[in-house]
Amino acid sequence: MNPLATKAARHGRITDLIRDHEIRSQTELMALLSQAGLSVTQATLSRDLEELGALKLRGVDGGPPVYRIPEDGHPRPMAGGTDRLARLLGELLLSFDGSANLAVLRTPPGAAQYLASAIDRASLADIVGTIAGDDTILVVARDGLTGAQVGRMLAGLAAGDS
Repeated sequence: MNPLATKAARHGRITDLIRDHEIRSQTELMALLSQAGLSVTQATLSRDLEELGALKLRGVDGGPPVYRIPEDGHPRPMAGGTDRLARLLGELLLSFDGSANLAVLRTPPGAAQYLASAIDRASLADIVGTIAGDDTILVVARDGLTGAQVGRMLAGLAAGDS
């Protein structure tokens, strides 16, 4: 039996491929899976991508959209999640502005919900939560902090100043 025949193994392989390659279409992903010895139908692949929470996001350089999977497809708090968040902030945070206890973050088109989800799952003590549109994220800071302070903290993570 093919070791990738189980759903969990297939999901793991799909996650690895999306993490390691710039995949622009399901056809491209099916070809990579086939090269790995796993044949799947388009319907199965489509369901797998949905179950994993895969999103097509435009690259930071405005290039064609590619598949991304938040975390491992399971929305949950991340222990020590700032390493991943720092990487995503470095890739996706274009600018920030603050007002009172609110920070407004700007991202490339299509990336705000992905980044907001990562911020929420990182369970940062200084952040109550986020609301995201297409390219804008509203970050609500805890009492006692300003939006500008939270924006600088997130920009510092993006720059590697943990």
